[in-house]
Amino acid sequence: MKRTKAPAALALLLPLAVACGAAPAHSGAVTVDEPLTGVEWRVVSVTAQGATHPAPASARLLVRDDGTAAGNLGCNGFSAPVTLRGDGVTFGPLRTTKMACDDARMAFERLLGGLLGGQVLTGTPDHGKLTLTTSHGDHVNLTRSTPE
Repeated sequence: MKRTKAPAALALLLPLAVACGAAPAHSGAVTVDEPLTGVEWRVVSVTAQGATHPAPASARLLVRDDGTAAGNLGCNGFSAPVTLRGDGVTFGPLRTTKMACDDARMAFERLLGGLLGGQVLTGTPDHGKLTLTTSHGDHVNLTRSTPE
């Protein structure tokens, strides 16, 4: 009797573990092949409400293994807590510097900050690129930074 219960329990619990994100919050994995943490990502563009906005060259993102993120939104630097669960990425409130830049960079910064701050994004890796997508279909396109 015990032999039939164990496989049945495993069959019930395994899909639940996968659905809940078997990877711990600090695992750094969007996938095993393309980890999110420990990589400096360059922001290429943001697509919101059907329009794509190219990123300023300074826009960057680094997610650390300690559950924090830092980078540049296009003008100002930022930091934030971050939680990773499976392919889900959630940035907490963004703390930013308060520099003023030209109107175009400030507009991009508001757009990117609005997409990153406080919502669950789904990470989709693709050979050195990463797309973070909101539940509304807006997305941030990233590529691995190359050393200068």
